Amino acid sequence: MAAISSEVNTSSAATAAPTSKLLVVLTPLPSEALEATLGRLSLAFIGNNITVSTPDLGAEAAKSLGQDFANLEIVSDDLTAPPPSGWLLSAADFVSLYKTLQEHDAAACLLLGPEAQTLRVEAMRALASAISSGGDLAVPRYATGSREGLVNSALLYPVSRAIFGGQPRFPLAVDLGLSRRMAEKLATVAQRFTAANQNDALIWPIAEACASGYSVTEVDAGARTLPQPAGGDLNAVLAQVGASLFAMIETNAAFWQRSRVGGGRQVTKSLAAPGDLPDVEPMIDSFRVAYKNLQEIWSLVLPPNSLLALKRLSQAPADGFRMGDSLWARIVYDFILAYRLRTINRGHLLGALTPLYLAWVASHFLLARTGVDPEVHIEEMARIFESDKAYLVSRWRWPDRFNP
Repeated sequence: MAAISSEVNTSSAATAAPTSKLLVVLTPLPSEALEATLGRLSLAFIGNNITVSTPDLGAEAAKSLGQDFANLEIVSDDLTAPPPSGWLLSAADFVSLYKTLQEHDAAACLLLGPEAQTLRVEAMRALASAISSGGDLAVPRYATGSREGLVNSALLYPVSRAIFGGQPRFPLAVDLGLSRRMAEKLATVAQRFTAANQNDALIWPIAEACASGYSVTEVDAGARTLPQPAGGDLNAVLAQVGASLFAMIETNAAFWQRSRVGGGRQVTKSLAAPGDLPDVEPMIDSFRVAYKNLQEIWSLVLPPNSLLALKRLSQAPADGFRMGDSLWARIVYDFILAYRLRTINRGHLLGALTPLYLAWVASHFLLARTGVDPEVHIEEMARIFESDKAYLVSRWRWPDRFNP
């Protein structure tokens, strides 16, 4: 790992029981999912008395459920605002989390997101063990198929790793283990958004932990059903996540410009076979149409060598369609810079990134069909993002240096 103050450890099966008072906080779950989650928590912490806070349940219902799980103290705490999109934890969630932690005088907490009933018992125990033994932030590493988590794979993971040194594969995981001071830190950051009535703003625990010198532990969580954004609108997803990511990079520029990154990680084999991959023709067609229509916008963001590479890509046959990882890294870094400089309207900027992202996805799938494991490709790409970080640092400090 890099010589920065955040330490990252990987654990495949932590089994130690919590040694301090642990609070488990759940986001809203349907009744059957809630009972299944409580059943898994009861198994995960046999021999320990755990407080479980769940919203919108009511005191009588909580008491009734508690009779079925002897080692769980189930309490009903209302979140100030449920997750607005239902698929990512928001600023309001972290403010509410810390208030709940204070109310129950807990030393550490687990925050389990939507579809928590699909999180393995071993993963729950491992997350708790990591923070109960002195860690600040525990993040799961989910086992996903080749079609899943592509925004994370193409953008969130390589950027978080390269810029902040955050090694965890899922920097915006929906399940987290938090020490009390980590929860307080995230709530303090989140309050700036809630005070501005931006309750649905995204908070980046990995970045905040790295910038503060707090420890980060990644644990193997196995397969889990991950919540999906409502409507599945890719433009909306990239706009929400991309804007938050780029803004977070701008806010923490003083840290990441002096931090060093490097090191590798264990690669988990992809769950999907090449035959399970989708048709890439619509993605390629979308990119080719965008190449004709977005020249003016792209020319304001990207340097001539990137524009030339995109021209060649637009003319490539489908079976030879490959967006190089170096090109993709430069594109992302130039979009980050354009967001900071407000080169164009930020909404239009993020919209112009969508067809370029689709070109990367198509290339990623086509590469997988040649026998390259998708996870191996993602790790190789992340290393390129790391090695090319100096490009972003240079352009951040001297934005006009590479302009034509």
